[in-house]
Amino acid sequence: MEEKQIAELLIDLWSDMQQPGIFWQVGALAVCLFVAGLVSQQVRGILRRRREANPALQRGVGEEGLRRVIFPLTALLLVLVARAILSNWHHVNLLKLAVPLLLAMAVIRLTVHALKRAFPSAGWLASFERFFASVAWVVVALQIVGVLPAVIDGMELVSFTIGKAKLNLWMLIQGVLTVLVTVLVALWIAGVVENRLMRTEGLDPNLQLVFARLSKALLIVLAVAIGLPLVGIDLTALSVFGGALGVGLGFGMQKIAANYVSGFILLIDRSICMGNLISVGSERGIVSQITTRYTVLKGMTGIESIVPNETLVGSVVQNETFTDPKVRIALPVQVAYATDLEKAMEILVQAAKNQPRVMTDPAPGAFVEAFADSGINLHLGFWIRDPAEGTLGIRSAINLEVWRRFNEEGIEFPFPQREVRILGGGAPVSAPASVPAFVPEPDRGAASA
Repeated sequence: MEEKQIAELLIDLWSDMQQPGIFWQVGALAVCLFVAGLVSQQVRGILRRRREANPALQRGVGEEGLRRVIFPLTALLLVLVARAILSNWHHVNLLKLAVPLLLAMAVIRLTVHALKRAFPSAGWLASFERFFASVAWVVVALQIVGVLPAVIDGMELVSFTIGKAKLNLWMLIQGVLTVLVTVLVALWIAGVVENRLMRTEGLDPNLQLVFARLSKALLIVLAVAIGLPLVGIDLTALSVFGGALGVGLGFGMQKIAANYVSGFILLIDRSICMGNLISVGSERGIVSQITTRYTVLKGMTGIESIVPNETLVGSVVQNETFTDPKVRIALPVQVAYATDLEKAMEILVQAAKNQPRVMTDPAPGAFVEAFADSGINLHLGFWIRDPAEGTLGIRSAINLEVWRRFNEEGIEFPFPQREVRILGGGAPVSAPASVPAFVPEPDRGAASA
């Protein structure tokens, strides 16, 4: 509406309020809002029963948007019909004023819904929703009272120049709003595409993430490229500034750029997937999240490590579940030289077989590894198929079983021995390495003699 039309509408509305016919307008508006509320409740009930009948059915983007705008759009449609009918007998200035208000409500709800779909876990969204709603209602109020054109004229007087392009404050605000709207539409479309990709069967999860993020990035760039020219901002005027800014950011953000490129490489080549048990450097854990900048490893202690993607691409990564989840575990055991080795090795193998996590094929085996200084080193090797469950528990269980059986069979665990020779005579003394041996000071006079 033009400023003059809005002023005439307000004057006519004030005049209508002095007449009994205003009750027809108020009644018609109340009926429209009541019927819109009933329609909204019915639609919500149908959608809720549809999900209850099929629990696996997820709430889609279109369904949630419909739930938000069904009331204002239904009320707007009914008000338009009531205004057309009632205008044959009475003035309808109140209904004319209700049209932009209901339209603003629908736009606000759609915008907030798009933001929630684009940033589902953002903590600032609740505060921004109240701020955006307040600003939108202020703009509508300024438009209704006829002050908005004067405010726009004042903003157009604030002008500045960027390169060869002359801009003003109103043009800049228009550009921001247009870009915001196009970006929100792009994010909404990206959300729809992502939902479709995530529900696509037979597509690798890594490829799903790659396609979803690529589509979102391309749609955002396309939205900015479309939004700025719509308000008369020439993108070529910003090319020099954008080029200089790009060079500066390129030097200052090399690591970040390398991490993003490495993230896409990891997602595409599928060398590391969700749920893999990997070790990189001193970190070992299960891959719980892969983003375009970093990868999250959840260790066996519950601590999550954030590893930059550049580290995973440029370092040696031990992937214990890359092609085969089975891993071999080795337990060293030392026995005394007087031990019956065949009996000891039989006990080791049986202790491993008694554990349900130990695989029977390949079967566990015991080996004589070396003849050490204090005893004979034996080696117990066995395979498990679930390394993600940890290995400390099964190592402890086998060691306890071996300890118990060795004690029953009288097999001795040796301890280090050390032979100490006393200068100046005397027999050699053998003492455990863990027990300090007293060595007397040699007789210097006897030694010199």
